Amino acid sequence: MNIPNITIQQLLEAGVHLGHKTLRWNPKMKKFLFGKKDSIHIIDLTQTVELMKIALEKVYSTISNNGKILFVSTKKQASESIAETAKETDQYFVNYRWLGGMLTNWGTISNSIKKLKKLEMDLTTENRGFTKKELLKMSVKKDKLQRSLGGIADMKKIPDLVFIIDTNYESLAIQESVKLGIPIIAILDSNSNPDGIDFPIPGNDDARRSIDLYCNLIKETIVEAKKSAPTVEVKKSLEKKIDNDKKNKTVAEIDRDKLEKKFSKKKEEKLN
Repeated sequence: MNIPNITIQQLLEAGVHLGHKTLRWNPKMKKFLFGKKDSIHIIDLTQTVELMKIALEKVYSTISNNGKILFVSTKKQASESIAETAKETDQYFVNYRWLGGMLTNWGTISNSIKKLKKLEMDLTTENRGFTKKELLKMSVKKDKLQRSLGGIADMKKIPDLVFIIDTNYESLAIQESVKLGIPIIAILDSNSNPDGIDFPIPGNDDARRSIDLYCNLIKETIVEAKKSAPTVEVKKSLEKKIDNDKKNKTVAEIDRDKLEKKFSKKKEEKLN
């Protein structure tokens, strides 16, 4: 298992050790805290290093078994980073707003995704036959759906793993994942609630440097894991090619194939 090496020095430089003010803490996070300095909680980085390794191992095993990860963070500091990471690694993401039932009520959400795809088709095809007003309304609708559902538009089933930055913002996503039994990796700051998190990573969830570090570590792990993943896509492409070849055959060729099969069966029967 080839996962990136993490050092305490890396975490310190990214400001992972800095928690919130002591007044804004969650007592459930006490076991992950090292102490306090200038009325700010300091996170225990020795635990962060160990727990980060465990979380990255889970990411590696999920991807190497052709699983998919859903990245979730709707806070401003993290929304861009998780979207970029998800796009670069061919995973799913939610970075604008978590809609209630995004996982538990998949039927309704998939209907909205179909609407989004239909609007995209209507707006890209030529000779559409729509007025300027209709086109404007459609583009506004499309943009609204794209923001909320664009990151999961190609998701055919529930993900195998969920990665969350800031559990306070994403409490709905955690509830739905727990209900469906989806494992959760989450960054936990000193004011976070660790309940329901399978793979906690204590660390700063506000600083851009810290968020970028988490995303880069996960991206590197996914890239390495994909190298050892079984080549399901290659098989699928070969199957598609065979299907296309069948479709492209002429009527005469199809008839000849049928006759050959018939005669080969008769020969086998005679031999038996």
